[in-house]
Amino acid sequence: MSLALPARRPVLADLIARPSDRARAFALDAVLVVAGAAVVALLAQVEVPLWPVPITGQTLAVVVVGAALGARRGAAALLTYLVAGLAGLPVFAGFTGTIAAVAKPSFGFIIGFVFAAFVAGWFAERAWDRKPLLAFAGFVLASAIPFVFGIPYMALILNVVGGGSFGIGEILKFGLWPFIVGGLVKAALAALIIPAAWAGVRRLDRTKSS
Repeated sequence: MSLALPARRPVLADLIARPSDRARAFALDAVLVVAGAAVVALLAQVEVPLWPVPITGQTLAVVVVGAALGARRGAAALLTYLVAGLAGLPVFAGFTGTIAAVAKPSFGFIIGFVFAAFVAGWFAERAWDRKPLLAFAGFVLASAIPFVFGIPYMALILNVVGGGSFGIGEILKFGLWPFIVGGLVKAALAALIIPAAWAGVRRLDRTKSS
């Protein structure tokens, strides 16, 4: 007996009428991806300075963009964001952007954002984004992904590149514990924003049909 994955459901971006022409459809997806990257860049500037990793609004943007665009477009938006920052555009926290960002303790989290957006989009494609409680569960899981990349990367930069001698307790103190409450709050906000958008779509549909 095979276990079938749930079928893909439309995400918010799929409600935009797609051109029948493949080139125009690709152009629409490109616009959505760039817009998603811009949203992340904007919320990256909502920052609480903290060493060695600041608290920012990026995670909220990552989850919302991933859920709104879907797994592939969401991941593409965050990959675009990452590449734009490395190319020198001031899209990272503090209006920074340079290839030297790879040597920052926080860069591992940015790598993790690509996968977090994919996971948020995957849950949205299974309609978890339509109800707040399901959305919250999916978004919490997505929000945890950057830490899988960020914490080991931070330890590498601090201890190997920077010559430090921080133990696991100190690494978690720097890169995990300060972010838990904020991460839950941001996941909750996303779990209100996306289902509210779907509720607005349903009301609009009812208005059109009445």
